[in-house]
Amino acid sequence: MRLWIKNPMAILAEGAEGGFVAEGGKIVELVGKGKNPAHDHAFDASAHVVLPGLINTHHHFYQTLTRAHPMAINKELFDWLKALYPIWAQLNPQAHGIATRLALTELLMSGVTTSSDHHYVFPPGLDDAMDIQVDEARSLGMRMTVTRGSMNLSQKDGGLPPDSVVQDHDTILADCERVISRYHQRGDGAMVQIALAPCSPFSVTRDLMRETAALAAKHDCRLHTHLAETHDEDDFCIATFGMRPLDYLEDCGWLSNRTWLAHGVHFNEADIAKLGKHGVGVCHCPTSNMVLASGQCPTCALEAAGAPVGLGVDGSASNDSSNLMEGVRHALMLNRLTYGQKVTHLDVLRWATKGSARCLGRDDLGEIAVGKQADLALFKLDELRFSGAGDPLAALVLCGAHQADRVMVAGQWRVLDGMPLGMDIQALRMEHGEIARKYAMAL
Repeated sequence: MRLWIKNPMAILAEGAEGGFVAEGGKIVELVGKGKNPAHDHAFDASAHVVLPGLINTHHHFYQTLTRAHPMAINKELFDWLKALYPIWAQLNPQAHGIATRLALTELLMSGVTTSSDHHYVFPPGLDDAMDIQVDEARSLGMRMTVTRGSMNLSQKDGGLPPDSVVQDHDTILADCERVISRYHQRGDGAMVQIALAPCSPFSVTRDLMRETAALAAKHDCRLHTHLAETHDEDDFCIATFGMRPLDYLEDCGWLSNRTWLAHGVHFNEADIAKLGKHGVGVCHCPTSNMVLASGQCPTCALEAAGAPVGLGVDGSASNDSSNLMEGVRHALMLNRLTYGQKVTHLDVLRWATKGSARCLGRDDLGEIAVGKQADLALFKLDELRFSGAGDPLAALVLCGAHQADRVMVAGQWRVLDGMPLGMDIQALRMEHGEIARKYAMAL
């Protein structure tokens, strides 16, 4: 069936003033102003601002259970991690499932159609963490890059995490093979893809970093890790490996266009040139970087060097929400402090869509264009915060849009009138809140 998204108030696309036609889950025609294309059904979008579906390229879903935790607030990264690891060590399948469901639902309601999640905590009994996440994403009808994270360098080995949340080298690699074989889809329109994601230089051995890179090359899947988030990480890498974080990553065979990194705050000029040369993507996490006082990602310098830049909300214990539209606004404000007025609302919207798609290796997502997937986020401007706004696209960012009115994934509506289909929001809130309270009282 040919669906015409008709005459939007504004749209983030050129040559589509009259909207576009979707068929078979794809965009098949852009419609100029005043045109009337062949169609079976039409949706009047005259009250909507239409964006490509937003793409979240870094998150930790399980952390929704520990937002604004009294033991972790007002701390920088390493102390924040040390405060929360004992709580995360109690994670079980039920808690992981409800945390994932809540994070995905929040993201979907904010206009996200595709998300990655970096899950690296595997306490005993949580061997099927990736399977749980795939099931939850499928239930909501969202696209997901499930990153099989890992940690095998615990406190007894000189790392940061406690012994109870790490796994051994062989177990990690075997499960990476398993989840790739079972879930990784290739080609246009893939709903689930797998990436391999050792957590960080201070929680993973050099051997595991190298063998993970080889495994990703063997299966043609992507690589992801945290890098250059804090000066503490710089100090750790120099003391432990005798080199800066990006040089260590290069030594491990990670510098290729299949890699995207989270944060990238403390890259120097040589690092930025190297990242651009190899096409390594960087996920900018403005909200988290401000909450943890980590610093400011050199986004414009990275793009100028040729490195893709995307956006991520990061974990819901350092954000402390799962709302990428909020992250878009924060990206604009933070980057104005760094680069001045040259960074516009169109730049940050591009990072959240086309840029994020490049980070995930998805050339079928992130744009409203013929041949791309019909993944869309439609926003209304009928709240008080938008009254008086002149430019609708700019208003989404400057006036602080935070909830989509409609969301489409693969040509199917997944959010109507601001609510995800088939989801009891109040029941989800109650179940998640009860589990979170149990975790808070367990220490």
